[in-house]
Amino acid sequence: MPNIKSAKKRVLVSKANYEHNKAYRSALRTAVKKADAAIDANSEDMAVAVTAAVKKIDQAASKGILHKNNAARKKSALVTKFNKANA
Repeated sequence: MPNIKSAKKRVLVSKANYEHNKAYRSALRTAVKKADAAIDANSEDMAVAVTAAVKKIDQAASKGILHKNNAARKKSALVTKFNKANA
């Protein structure tokens, strides 16, 4: 455990940021899984699910939770799968 006051604060801030990012990543994964499930089921709302997932991915990249190239790869894979299902 840190002894210096500023180091103690950094531990608390770091933990809070970790929890926030963890929750955001979880919501992102849930959105992507819902989009994948909608595509696999070929449901009517798959365009809405894909749009929502892409939006979540973009938000995560802008907040620094995902690297921009990682976000681009995830979006590309999702949209490619969506386009194949529509073809």
